[in-house]
Amino acid sequence: MQIRFAVPADPAYPARVAAALAAARLRRFGYIGAALAAVGVIGWVASQASERGDRFASLWTALVVAGVLSMLYAPWVRWRARRRSGGYAVEGGYDIDERNIMMRSGSESGGIAWDGVTRVTETPDFWIVYVGRMPATVIPRWLMSTEDAGRLRAFMAERQLLGDR
Repeated sequence: MQIRFAVPADPAYPARVAAALAAARLRRFGYIGAALAAVGVIGWVASQASERGDRFASLWTALVVAGVLSMLYAPWVRWRARRRSGGYAVEGGYDIDERNIMMRSGSESGGIAWDGVTRVTETPDFWIVYVGRMPATVIPRWLMSTEDAGRLRAFMAERQLLGDR
């Protein structure tokens, strides 16, 4: 397998990459926030039925506020990442084979060995490549030919990398 494709110097591309990686890293904040808010609401409702409920009202309110702020944290980080990364648009490319994913961006290059990849998840635009528990890079599917995307998908499926494990 030998897949090569170019990445144009599109100002929107770095923002899309930043948003995809931030979403992968920050998803848990939404879950934690929802749990905190739910506990806060349930506690507040339960405390209203008690005659000592006013003592703990500030605790339940704090949990609800913390939960809402936690749920808003990930969208805020994604918005900042999109806004800040727009100036990083340079031409680049990918060279993917059976051993490595090599990435080139401007004058910089780097790579990830497939042996170090633990899993790959899919979004509508990217394959997000994980090394350990952290997302390491993305592979933009829409910039690949249909044949190359199919070959890469088959390769990743053969290595049992696709999906959440």
